[in-house]
Amino acid sequence: MNRTMLLAGAAALALPVAPAAAQDSQIVRDGTGVAPATAAAPADPAPGTEADQAATDAATDVVVTGAVTRSVTQIGNVEIQKILPGISPLKALQTLPGVTYLTADPWGNNEQNISLFIHGFNAQQLGYTLDGVPLGDQQYGNYNGLSPQRAIISENVGRVTLASGAGDLGTASTSNLGGTIDTFSSDPRADFGLTAAQTVGSYQATRSYLRLDSGDIGQNTRLYVSGVRQRARAWDFNGYQNGWQGNAKLVHDDSHGKLTAYFAYSDKTEPNEDATVVAANQAFQPYIRPFLYSDLANTLKYFNNQYAYNGAPSYAAAGSNYSNYYGGALRTDYLGYAKYDWRATDRVTWSNQVYFHHNDGVGIIAGPITAAGLPLLFSYYYPGAAGSSPTSPTNLARLSTIFGNSGLATRTTEYRIDRYGGLSTLKIELGNHQIELGGWYERQSSSSYRRWYAFDINDPSSVYRRPNSYADPLITQYGSEVRVEEIQTHIQDAWQVVPTLLVQAGFKSTFQKARQAVPVQPIPGSFTGSRELPVGRLNTDEWFLPQAGVLWDVTASEQVFVNAQKNIRQFQTSAAAGLSPFALGSQTLFEAFKDQTKPETSWTYEGGVRTRRALALGPITGFEGQISYYHVDFSNRLLGVSPTQTISAVASGATILANVGSVTTDGVDVAGTLRFGDTVSLYNAVSYNNSRYDNDYTVGAAQTVVPTAGKKVPGSPEWLNKTVATLRTDGVELQLIGDYIGKRYATYTNDLSVKGYFTLSGRVGFDMPLSGEGLAKKLGVSLNVTNITDQRGASTISIGAASGTYNFFPVAPRQVFATITAGF
Repeated sequence: MNRTMLLAGAAALALPVAPAAAQDSQIVRDGTGVAPATAAAPADPAPGTEADQAATDAATDVVVTGAVTRSVTQIGNVEIQKILPGISPLKALQTLPGVTYLTADPWGNNEQNISLFIHGFNAQQLGYTLDGVPLGDQQYGNYNGLSPQRAIISENVGRVTLASGAGDLGTASTSNLGGTIDTFSSDPRADFGLTAAQTVGSYQATRSYLRLDSGDIGQNTRLYVSGVRQRARAWDFNGYQNGWQGNAKLVHDDSHGKLTAYFAYSDKTEPNEDATVVAANQAFQPYIRPFLYSDLANTLKYFNNQYAYNGAPSYAAAGSNYSNYYGGALRTDYLGYAKYDWRATDRVTWSNQVYFHHNDGVGIIAGPITAAGLPLLFSYYYPGAAGSSPTSPTNLARLSTIFGNSGLATRTTEYRIDRYGGLSTLKIELGNHQIELGGWYERQSSSSYRRWYAFDINDPSSVYRRPNSYADPLITQYGSEVRVEEIQTHIQDAWQVVPTLLVQAGFKSTFQKARQAVPVQPIPGSFTGSRELPVGRLNTDEWFLPQAGVLWDVTASEQVFVNAQKNIRQFQTSAAAGLSPFALGSQTLFEAFKDQTKPETSWTYEGGVRTRRALALGPITGFEGQISYYHVDFSNRLLGVSPTQTISAVASGATILANVGSVTTDGVDVAGTLRFGDTVSLYNAVSYNNSRYDNDYTVGAAQTVVPTAGKKVPGSPEWLNKTVATLRTDGVELQLIGDYIGKRYATYTNDLSVKGYFTLSGRVGFDMPLSGEGLAKKLGVSLNVTNITDQRGASTISIGAASGTYNFFPVAPRQVFATITAGF
């Protein structure tokens, strides 16, 4: 592994220069596997310097495991784009040990059907940042952040780092129970240049990327501006994922410190599909459940022309797997920050960062007025004759007239987020001690409104337009305004006891102050399971969340690390959705929740051994690897229990939160790389995870027992295996990536499950030789094929509200993409 890559890996974790053994000892994957752990890594360059940027941009290696005392994985820009140009930063982690990341599209961009599990923790139990800026908990219909793929253009990502278990104490997150995922943007390059890339592929996919780097414009100041346009048709229905993004970044570096400013714009339109409903007593379920957009004529035939309420045979036969006309997510985001790293002395660094984020979004769906209990919902706002049934032909005909004579209705959930905040970190070297003190403050304002609009048969709505831009709502079902303040502080010490032994210890404190106002209350009973949405305050705090760890350089080639950390997941503050107290269906339940329920907490213990060895065993020239074990005690785990047995999300209801007791997790990750000179490398990672509920729990007024004690956490596979094989020759690289996902349970009682499966993807890349006399400085072409074997199976699964049922999204079929990249 080259020295440049060692510098890049070390710079990923610490701003000031740490004592030698405190550096980020690394195990690295060079597109294929794990590589070197060094007992004394070179000193960190200051992030953003040319050495650091060269490491980030040129690195072909990927740090898979390694940190001061914790298990950390990292993948760099080059390897990210090899998986698939434009891939989500989160999906890029899919080759790393212990990671399960699934979506129904090859880029991993569709937020509706993302499934992420790491060591038994799901996506909402991890922490996420971009250059230190908090990105929230990644709940669909986010209330406190945005996805990494909206926060930054994929090609501008410098690296993505995963702390799988014990995250950094200074991470700005309220949800990092099971670790953190930190995305870092690349810095502007030292030389003036233009980079362009064009991708075309299956299902009319096009992605156009352009970046202009200024080079040094004076006094060591440089910047870049970048834009991307992506458009791709969904593989299983007639909807196009559209998006525009823009990024800009400025860096000024001098002897006193480093100033960084960043801005991101994202405008995203993403049609969605429905998940297939599976029930134990169901003889047949479709593999896909596509929307019917934009063929309105045949849609109305599917719903029996203008009399959908009478039940067309095709509609009635589909049962719970009926097709809606369309659904989608429209999101517009503005994100920016300014950061100054002041190098006060060679032993004191003070970093301060301020940021803002504005989001305007809407989730939209158009479907039949007869589905999912909608006649009952609408009867609260448009009551029929006294004593008449909401589903009587007379009432349904009347509702059809009200909603535009189509038999369809359009529903929106309209979001707004405004956040601003700041982070401050002071690092001081005192002899053999590196002291760090830090704090984070954020003030957040969010709103959520549920509205219903007419679907006019003569002027049908579109999945690409927001109804509130051209029509007034017939119903505003509810409206919520939430205000939140987050405060987090931490202190830690890294003590270099002897040159080969580092001891690290510290703790953080976290405080959340939240309140909800409800300008529009639902009519009692209209929002299933709800009398009203609660109003008032919910304040939580945890003063002492400790972390301690040890790193021992046993030899020049082997390291041992151990770490223990306590973490908390603050209560979600979303309105009428998710595991949020503000989504409870009455003021009484809310007050009881405040008095009786504690936030989720976890104790994570991890330890492992890393090795790097040069070998002379015939063609084998090197081996690098790591084995790590982790144990988690998870307390006060919250579960959202549906108030009804309906699967549809169209007429959703108030959350019922249940404390399901504790969960115990044990697991092992084993990763290693064999190297055959500089030409061939073979990486493999095997992961085992055993996450089980410790308790039964009860639901309903009858206190019905749900037998979950001893059952495995659904959605999280027990076994994973990752394989990457790479062959490099002059100017040509071939790579195969294999991903095995084991059996997953699909219900809390483990009565239903989905089979494991193996997918294979590949890439051929060719760097064209240039004479150096032309305009282009770099020219490359590549061909990526995803799901080469066209594997079918369950991708994301939505856990059933009760035994005997669950939902799943399908695995995307084989797709082919060609990319040409040029640098000028």
